[in-house]
Amino acid sequence: MPDRPPRGKLKIFLGYAAGVGKTYQMLEEAQAAKCAGVDVVIGYFEPHGRKDTIAKTEGLEMIPRRKIDYRGGLFEEMDTDATLSRRPELCVVDEFPHTNVPGSDRLKRWQDVQALLDAGIDVFTTMNIQHLESLNDQIWNITGIRVRETIPDWVMQQADQVVMVDLTPRALLNRLARGVVYSQEKAQKALENFFQESTLVVLRELALRQTAHEVEIRQVDYDAPGFEPEPGYHDEAEPQPSNTDRILILVTPDPATAMLIRRGKRVADYLHADCFAVAVSREVDLHDMPAQDRERVEHHLNFARNLHIETRILQGQDVAKTLVEFAHLNGVTHLFLARPQPSQWPALSRRSLVQQVVHLARDMQVTIAADRANRPQMQPA
Repeated sequence: MPDRPPRGKLKIFLGYAAGVGKTYQMLEEAQAAKCAGVDVVIGYFEPHGRKDTIAKTEGLEMIPRRKIDYRGGLFEEMDTDATLSRRPELCVVDEFPHTNVPGSDRLKRWQDVQALLDAGIDVFTTMNIQHLESLNDQIWNITGIRVRETIPDWVMQQADQVVMVDLTPRALLNRLARGVVYSQEKAQKALENFFQESTLVVLRELALRQTAHEVEIRQVDYDAPGFEPEPGYHDEAEPQPSNTDRILILVTPDPATAMLIRRGKRVADYLHADCFAVAVSREVDLHDMPAQDRERVEHHLNFARNLHIETRILQGQDVAKTLVEFAHLNGVTHLFLARPQPSQWPALSRRSLVQQVVHLARDMQVTIAADRANRPQMQPA
């Protein structure tokens, strides 16, 4: 049986909005790699009618897209199998967070990229900061837009390099006004919604902070005495669990639990801490809950698992006591709870639940999710 090839390297070109130059920079580096003798192909490229960017594809081999019939329409997706058969050294894949049309082999494009990496193919790809799962609620609060296509944080953490492609908001708005980013009609709509300078400033700050975090978790002390990298060495360092911090998230049927999971996971990543998500039930299989509540809890637990959070269902009559006992047994330092609706805990008001947890967990930091009654109107993105 032949040896499995070493996993390919992933480089993410990160931006904060369309038009900052992510794809252009990616293609420029791909052209440089080709000039250096690397076998490069374009697995997927979205031109958006931008002439300067299209020009950067000249001379690069492009894998034909796969055509998929869905509900009477013909859609085009990246042909991952054709790329795997071609076996290039480097594949360029635009729009990392894209959701594939039903009928594709994989649900998400980032999963297609994982298949290329597993086959030993290096990948360059692009994404914007608003597509990072842990920032989903924050982006909603900033922009009023609920981003539907997201990437789990652990996928970005597996990248060998994350490079921010930067452009000031004022320069980006100037590009938009000149028709470089979108057509004039689409640009005007963008200016009225997402592309407001105050919004772009905040998104740029988020992207800068995330990039700094990604650099930090990959940092290697190359100047340390005795450090001698082996031939072919590249840094694939991931955050190591902290010896002092552990995060515990309480999962309930409350829709706010999804936001709480994202927030808890983001804190855990910054602290390099272990993270648990637990539900408390009188029965170990959740059958004491109404069917709708049970379905919601299971959905939240699956969501947590997809973010690489360890999940448990705890059996106990007293929610606060069961939760805090588990926390003490597992060395938890931070507890995250959403404010449940009174109807969700018939014997507990949301105030008394919080009070009981705080009283029992005096040696831990307890975070209660803010109750945002006036959220912006949701829009797809």
